[in-house]
Amino acid sequence: MTSILDAVRQQLGPDAIQQMSGALGADPAATSGAVSLALPAILAGLSHNASQPQGAVALDTALDAHDGSILGNLGGILGGGGGIGGAILGHIFGNRRGTVEQKVGHGSGLNAAQVAQLMAMLAPIVMGVLGRMKQSKQLDANQLPDVLQHSREQGEKEIPGLGGLLDANNDGHVADDVLRMGTSALGGMFGKKG
Repeated sequence: MTSILDAVRQQLGPDAIQQMSGALGADPAATSGAVSLALPAILAGLSHNASQPQGAVALDTALDAHDGSILGNLGGILGGGGGIGGAILGHIFGNRRGTVEQKVGHGSGLNAAQVAQLMAMLAPIVMGVLGRMKQSKQLDANQLPDVLQHSREQGEKEIPGLGGLLDANNDGHVADDVLRMGTSALGGMFGKKG
């Protein structure tokens, strides 16, 4: 099964990184570094939420509205028009959203406004990819946790030690632990862009 991370990577080639950089007013290398932190954090947050039956059902229901059609208008999202992204991030991270954005900024060098905008661009893309995968693979609330776990396992293969760090402080939140690893480790996971 294609991982969500691989499917999102296919949507975000060098041209997409360049377009995001332009919208953010940031250097492409810094944007790529921020993406390499933000994507695993978003997926880790989704995986954590879906690990509980109630969270998996909520995600399954939300994906009915994210059928992948948004991927046909990446230009609008990457140009800074990711208005729905903020709402998605709120559902994924709750009151920890600001903390996650702050850590992405610290690891990448982007400022708080740039990180918030970047993550708001990425969130609908991740949901669109996952929604398209749900439709094409006939996934339901029972299968979504496994699909998200598959992406986590891929990260563990690409970055030795990732599994033990996903919730290193045992607080039940994996996103902060992924971000604590820093850009250098996650750069290999996403690959060089720009």
